[in-house]
Amino acid sequence: MMPFNQPLGGNEMPRFGGPVTFMRLPAAPSAEGLDVAFCGIPMDIGTSNRPGTRLGPRQIRDESRMLRPFNMATGAAPFDHLQCADIGDVPINTFDLKKSVGIIEAHYDQILAASALPLTMGGDHTLTWPILRAIRKKHGPVALIHVDAHADINDTMFGEKVAHGCPFRRAFEDGCLQNDKVFQIGLRGTGYSPDDFDWGRKNGWTVIHAEECWHKSLKPLMAEIRAQIGDTPVYLSYDIDSLDPAFAPGTGTVEPGGLTIWQGLEIVRGCAGLNLVGGDLVEVSPPYDPSGNTALIGANLLYEMLCVLPGVPQNPPKALR
Repeated sequence: MMPFNQPLGGNEMPRFGGPVTFMRLPAAPSAEGLDVAFCGIPMDIGTSNRPGTRLGPRQIRDESRMLRPFNMATGAAPFDHLQCADIGDVPINTFDLKKSVGIIEAHYDQILAASALPLTMGGDHTLTWPILRAIRKKHGPVALIHVDAHADINDTMFGEKVAHGCPFRRAFEDGCLQNDKVFQIGLRGTGYSPDDFDWGRKNGWTVIHAEECWHKSLKPLMAEIRAQIGDTPVYLSYDIDSLDPAFAPGTGTVEPGGLTIWQGLEIVRGCAGLNLVGGDLVEVSPPYDPSGNTALIGANLLYEMLCVLPGVPQNPPKALR
């Protein structure tokens, strides 16, 4: 049996050297033969405020060089159980958002046809809609855990149906979601009317405001979500702006009063045991965080997604059980 790919270790090559792939994994030309395909979508043509997320995948990869293969908190050793590689970026049309949506969907059709599970580095949140369209063809309508400051359920933005504020309205219309198993966590800020958040509730979604999360552990919430989702295939979409800008300023539409990093970790780690069929980490905009910390947090959250995928045992140390 072919050995599993391993990240390039810091004692084999200095952290500031080696390939600029996710966790310095081997690069692969396609998803063939992989259990997990890391893929970038360098896109910001769907943004409504500050640009820069086209540079997100590259910096997430760069900052991921600091990650090591074993999860000290959960005991997960994903590279002992899953064949992983970085398959590069989707070749979007940076002058045409609507064509890019079609390009993304076709690209993910190929990933899923290879029976690989996609973990995506974004890129603006528009990209989740075509990914969900591809996933629907493979798995049917799925459950959704959507972590974000914004609901992203606008019908239009400037009269356009395709934008980073619209992906989950479009996914709903396309029948991509099991509406009684959709959870939006961390929503906050100002709006135009209550319907900005209530539209989802009217369609059976569970909407959890950031204020409901303040000053508490989210482990109980994730236990409730796991119980409601059960063994239904589920997609995890994590917008970095769900975190308070004190932790993650490098994003296009910041909102104060957000989640903490440790709550973000509790959400992702709380997905262990679910039938995850894909995930994304979006809206990292490097120009607004010269330190690189936002991308570093994004890389860590993407690694945590890898650690909770089906087939990866969890074995936390006794002190953390």
